[in-house]
Amino acid sequence: MRILRFLRSSVSIGKDIDYYSKFSPSPLSMKQFLDFGSENACEKTSFTFLRQELPVRLANIMKEINLLPDNLLRTPSVRLVQGWYMQSLQEILEFKDKNAGDEKVTYEFTDAVIKIRDRHNDVIPTMAQGVVEYKENHGTDPVVSQNVQYFLDRFYMSRISIRMLLNQHTLLFGGKVKVNPAHPKQIGSIDPNCRVSEIIRDAYENARNLCDRYYVNSPELILEEFKVNPITVVYVPSHLYHMVFELFKNAMRATMELYGDAMEYPPIHAQVALGTEDLTVKVSDRGGGVPLRKIDRLFTYTYSTAPRPSVDGARAAPLAGYGHGLPISRLYARYFQGDLKLYSLEGYGTDAVIYIRALSTESIERLPVYNKSAWKHYKTIHEADDWCVPSKEPKDMTTFRSF
Repeated sequence: MRILRFLRSSVSIGKDIDYYSKFSPSPLSMKQFLDFGSENACEKTSFTFLRQELPVRLANIMKEINLLPDNLLRTPSVRLVQGWYMQSLQEILEFKDKNAGDEKVTYEFTDAVIKIRDRHNDVIPTMAQGVVEYKENHGTDPVVSQNVQYFLDRFYMSRISIRMLLNQHTLLFGGKVKVNPAHPKQIGSIDPNCRVSEIIRDAYENARNLCDRYYVNSPELILEEFKVNPITVVYVPSHLYHMVFELFKNAMRATMELYGDAMEYPPIHAQVALGTEDLTVKVSDRGGGVPLRKIDRLFTYTYSTAPRPSVDGARAAPLAGYGHGLPISRLYARYFQGDLKLYSLEGYGTDAVIYIRALSTESIERLPVYNKSAWKHYKTIHEADDWCVPSKEPKDMTTFRSF
C-alpha cells in the first residue's frame, strides 16, 4: 500500500514538473526587491507571488536534473538532492488554491518556506559529493564533463535565486521582530547602502584567521578606495562577502605556499572603484600566478589544487574544498548581471576582479530557463575540434609521412 502511494505521488509530481516547467521564471531587479520590501511590504502579496514563482523556478531546474547521465543520477547524493527538490515542490503546491487573505494560511506558508530553506542548506556540498562519487566510480569524458559543468552553473544559479526569494520572505515576515537589530537598515537580505570596504575588511579578517591557524602567519591587507570614500552600493552583503572571502582565501594560500617559512610576506592589495555603470573590486596577490592554460580550469567544479575534504569535514584543510569556491563565487557575481574574472601573471601573482552593477535598476536576476536550447545542449553530440590541437610531445620527424 505504501509503495502504491509512493508511485501515485511520483506520477503526480512528474505531471506538476512538466506543467510548471513550461513557464519561464520572472526575474526581479534589485530595485523591485527594495520597493517591495520597503515599509509597504505586504505578506499577502509575497505569498501570492511566491506560490506561483517558486514552482516555476523549481520545475525548470528539476527538468534539467533528469537530463544528467544515468550513473550520476543514481549516486546516493544526487538522489538525495532530487528528493529534497521534489518534497519542496510538493509543499509549495499545497498552497496553490488556498485563500491568500487568511492569516493562518500566510503564517503556515511562511513556516513552510523556512523549512524549505533549511532543508536546502546542504545542497551544494551534497551535489558536490555526488559528482565526486560519479568520477571515482565511472571516470569522466570531455562530453560528460562539459554537460556537468553546464548543468552545475545553471543548477547553482537557480539555487541562489530560489534562496534569495526564500530569504527575503522569511526575513521580512518570518519573525515577530520586523527590523533586524543586527542590521536595522537592511531590507530583508539587501543593504541599500552597503559599505563595500567594511565587507572587504570583514572577509579579510575571517580569511586571515583561517590562514593563521593553518600556516601560523598571514599576509597583510592594503585597501584603497577611489573617487568616493566610503563607497556604497545597493547589494546583498552576504553575496559580496562570499566572493571576497573566497578570493582572499585563494590569495593567502598562494602567497603562503610560495614564500614558505619567510619572515615577511608580500601584502594583498584590494582596490574599490565606483563608476557610472560598474562598481569594481580588485584583489591582487603576489602568490606566483597561474599559467594561462589553467585559468579556465579554475572555474571548473571538478578541479581543485587542494586535497579533497573528507565527507565528515573533520580533516578538511581550512583554505580548500571541493573546487566549488571560485565557480560559485562567479555565479554570485553574475546573478545580478555582474561578473568575476581572473588575470594572472605567471611567476608573479594574480588579479581577481569582481564587477557589480552600480545601478539597482540594472541589477536584474540572471535565471536559467528550461527550453529546447537547454535540452539540445545535453543531447548534442560534440564533434571533433575544427582547429589543430597541438601535441604535448615533440613530433618525431624521422617517422613523418610524406605525400
